[in-house]
Amino acid sequence: MAGWFRYLRGGRGLALAVVVAGAALVAGVVSAERAVTLISGPLGPGRLHVLARKAPPAPAALQARLDDLTAAYGEEVGVAVTDVSTGWTAGVDQDRPYPQQSVSKLWVAITVMKAVDEGRIDPEADVTLTDADRSVFFQPVAYNIGKDGFTTQVSALLRRALVQSDNAANDRLMREVGGPDGVAASLADMGLTGVKVGAYERDLQARTAGLVWQADFGIGWNFQAARQALPKAEREAAMAAYLADPLDGSSPAGITHALAALSRGELLSPASTGTLLGLMHDARTGPLRLKGGLPQGWSIAHKTGTGQDFEGAAVGINDVGLLTAPDGHVYAVAVMMRQTFKPVPARLAFMQQVTRAVAEQWTADSASSVAD
Repeated sequence: MAGWFRYLRGGRGLALAVVVAGAALVAGVVSAERAVTLISGPLGPGRLHVLARKAPPAPAALQARLDDLTAAYGEEVGVAVTDVSTGWTAGVDQDRPYPQQSVSKLWVAITVMKAVDEGRIDPEADVTLTDADRSVFFQPVAYNIGKDGFTTQVSALLRRALVQSDNAANDRLMREVGGPDGVAASLADMGLTGVKVGAYERDLQARTAGLVWQADFGIGWNFQAARQALPKAEREAAMAAYLADPLDGSSPAGITHALAALSRGELLSPASTGTLLGLMHDARTGPLRLKGGLPQGWSIAHKTGTGQDFEGAAVGINDVGLLTAPDGHVYAVAVMMRQTFKPVPARLAFMQQVTRAVAEQWTADSASSVAD
């Protein structure tokens, strides 16, 4: 296990615990009662108290810029930007659930790493995938499944899920932690109430198309053929239901608060946090989404989501991540498109403009700090 972690485990002292708990309160990720639990440890409840304080207001210039950008885009979009250290959040339609699509792989990965921290999963344990593990759409790991299956490691599945966005890898990881219910329980235990997974990837995609998953849908183009054979009215009704109440719906602000908590080390051990952020940094998907707007000297650890196209629109076009400025300051960002009819270049340009707006705010804040 030790060889897999990128960072060494370290003890968390009392001072760090106080900082972590206080930061969680600032971001609204945990309650005051949970924050006290985080820092009380062997001293017992009530021995220490944390003074809850509200996060400062978001910078007016950034909020105005986001308002202008979303208005100009002219479609339903949700945006949230959270300053990881101070806890303020700027955004537009930031508290309403949007379809996540593959962004939900983040919450599966966090659940897996939590199980690793608790000793319930060995990341180097062998896992054998069979035909029953096939999923839908992008699932390159499934190409390796032969008559005797395909044996790999949990850590390899995690890399496939986050770096390549492999659906079969993600679905198998979810089964390792108790399915959608297991993920939901883990997220609730960590206080992450603004995010969810909802279903296995293959079940989600089937329901969105108006189908019920069948084993043979994971082979070749069988899923696409079955989808194409459905009456148009059935597909329209299924898509409308999904857009109105996404099974995987999460709010932009819920996502940025969760990412901020992850970045601050509040959710996982230092080793597991480093491993997960490293995989997000290596993500190959969406190089021209948020990442495309990064100025020189910035970096991003992120996860994209891309839903099905239907009747000229793309559903669930998202990118969420942690943007790190040249001085190490970190911002959690989520840009989510419920249903967009815009061409791909316009979608990418919008996401890149959000990234640049965050960078511009950092530049302004840095200049102000120097002047002070």
